[in-house]
This record gives sequence, structure tokens and C-alpha cells, in this order.
Amino acid sequence: MKATRNEALEAWMEEHGYSSNSLAEAVNKALGRLTGRPGGLDGSSVRDWKAGRVRWPKSATRRALEDLSGLPATALGFVPRGRTASTPAAPQEDPDMKRRTLVGGIAAAAAAPGTTGPRRIGISDVDRLQRRFADIIASDHRHGGQRGIEQQAAALADEALNLQSAGSATQRVRSHLYASAAAFRSSAMWAAIDGRRYADAKTHMREAQALAEMSGDQAIKFRIWSHAGAMYRHIGRPADARAANDVARNLHITRKDPMFASLGLARQAVICGAAQDPTGTRRALDQAQNALQRANPADHRPVWLLAFYDQAELDSLALSAHLSLGDYPTAEYHAHRCLSALRPHMRRSHAITTTRLAHAQLAQDDLEAATTTAMTVPADAATQHARVSRMLQEFAAALRARAPRSSTVQTWTAHTRDAWKAPA
Repeated sequence: MKATRNEALEAWMEEHGYSSNSLAEAVNKALGRLTGRPGGLDGSSVRDWKAGRVRWPKSATRRALEDLSGLPATALGFVPRGRTASTPAAPQEDPDMKRRTLVGGIAAAAAAPGTTGPRRIGISDVDRLQRRFADIIASDHRHGGQRGIEQQAAALADEALNLQSAGSATQRVRSHLYASAAAFRSSAMWAAIDGRRYADAKTHMREAQALAEMSGDQAIKFRIWSHAGAMYRHIGRPADARAANDVARNLHITRKDPMFASLGLARQAVICGAAQDPTGTRRALDQAQNALQRANPADHRPVWLLAFYDQAELDSLALSAHLSLGDYPTAEYHAHRCLSALRPHMRRSHAITTTRLAHAQLAQDDLEAATTTAMTVPADAATQHARVSRMLQEFAAALRARAPRSSTVQTWTAHTRDAWKAPA
């Protein structure tokens, strides 16, 4: 009779990040705690369980498995001698649905009365946090800079850390939890930067950096240091901005993935622009463009990067750099390129780019076009997003300085009075 695979055990192992060898090692340690002598299992023993060649391990081994998982052996798919294994699902059944059903059955067994043992934290717990993180990222791209987004991201980071002490987990799962907490905290940091709350941003940065170190995750280290560079640039510390961005750019991930290299170079260009370094700005932008063209779209990348970095964002950063340099025609060119390619969910970026375009047009003495452009910024961004509000105030001051008694100024004044009333 052909052996039936133990799919419940396979699902549990995948859920908790175990390979055959690592599970064998964990069960050996559990046996040592139970019997005073470490077990002699190896990866082949676990593969026999998964293949169904061993359907009912020895009693001490079963007890060690139950202590380790917090589940009865039957919930892990083992079948007592003399019983028949359940009929396998039909071949045409969706494998993803089958796995979800198995995992759900395991979770139900864990919650059943009489089940003992510590809670086991698994990859599914991390995945649930990441799904909620995706909602925060989406909200940030719609609204940006809001204190509520900052607070939600910080709370999610705390929740990820609380899971560390809620039960047992493999080192792989714990690393994922630390990386997730660091990512959530860095989103809180970015929301604070975007809202010009720089003292809060520094607090989030310190916590995010510590969590990133514990995770060992290169991608999140890059994000935090890259955000730090942006923060220091906004508060007028260009040397610190360059140093922080250099930390991000020197991480191994930028040599492994051209998309990370491209983002680091594009942000370096903005820093060079603020430092009035036209040669460094153009060189960094050329290198950023080349790196982006080399990036393979099919490569796996974190959700925060995929949500915003593309050709449109590169043009947005080029716009910012050329504005700082006073190269207004080139800035306007990149603004139009960015606006034509921005994805619909990037509402915050659309408002920022539109405001910068208005500045570039005004600096070229095209007052009517600049005012018309600025008037298209949505009211919620104009009144509630700190960076956009600040840039529009600067636009208004520059407009009045150029043509204090013109009809264009009157049009602008009427618009801000009537169309941009703060929402109730």
C-alpha cells in the first residue's frame, strides 16, 4: 500500500519556518528535556514522517513533538497504529486552498480545550502584520504626513514586538518580526518627516535602527538610513544628509539589487542639488537612471519599495534636485514626466510634484501658468499636508514679490480664500 504524505505536518513546518533538519534538531532538544538524553533524530527521520513512511513515532518522540508544537500528535497528521489515514483530497483541488484548510485545522486544534503547551508564533502571524502594513503604506501615499498614520505605524511596530514575548518561535520567525517592527517604525519616522515633526522622526529613527540591527535585514536598514538622509536634508544639515545616505548606498543590497542602488543614487542627487553641486547632481541622476533600467521587475522586493519607487519617482527626485540648483526648465521637464507616469494611488506625490511644477514655472516668469498649476493642488493636500502647505506659502510669497498688484495675485488670493477652506 502506497504511503500517504503527512500534509498537516508539512503545513505546520512551513507555517513555523522549519526545515527537516531544523525540526529534527528542535525535537532532539525537546527529547533531552523530557528524558535527560538528547534524541538521535536527523533530517531523514523528519522526511520519513512527511512522506508517511512513519505514521506514528515512538511515544517519547510524540511527546517531544507535542511539547514543541503545543498540539496533539493527531493534529500534526500522525495516525495511531490500527487506524486508517483520512482519504487524501482529490488531485484537482487547489493546493493553496488545501494548505489554508490544513493550517486552519491546526489552529483550531491548538485552541481546543485540554490542549497544553506554549503558543507557537509563525510566519502567518508575520504575514497578518504585513497585510495591515500594506494598508498603512497605501494610506500614506494617499494622504502623507498625518499624525494618525504615524501613530498607526508605531502601534503596529509595538504589536510586532509584543509577539516576540507572546510565545515560542524559530530564529527565522523572530528575525522576520524584528524586520517587520523596524519597517513599521520607519514608516512612522517617514510620516513624521513628511509632517515636519522632526523631533518625533528622530525618536522613531533610533528605535527603527536598533530593531533593524536585531533583524539583520539589509532592505530595512537601507530604508531607515535613506529616510535619515531625507530628514537631515529637510532640517538643513547637508553633511549629515550625505553621510546617512552614504550608509544606505554602501549596504550590500545596493550591489545585489539595482533598484536599491537607483533609489540611493537618486536621493544622493537631491542632496547634491541642495549643496549646489550641479556636476554631482547630474552624475548621480545618470547613474540612478542606468541602475533603474538594469533592475529586473520580477525580482522579489519589499512592499514599501514596490509601492512608490519607479520612473515617476526618479523624475520626482530629479525635479527636486534641479529646483534646488535653479535649473528651472529641466525641473519643469521632469515634473511633467513625473505627473504623466504617477500611479493613481500616489496622491500625496501628485500634490507635491504639482506644487514644485508651479515653483519651476513661476521662476521662469510664467505667472499665469504657475498660478493655474498651483490652483490644481487638491484642497486637502493644500491645507492638511505640512510640506505641501509650506511650499504653497512660499509660492504665494514669491508670486506677490514678482507681481504684487497683478490680476494673477488677485486670482490666487480669491482661490485660497474660497476653494481651500479647511474641511470641517
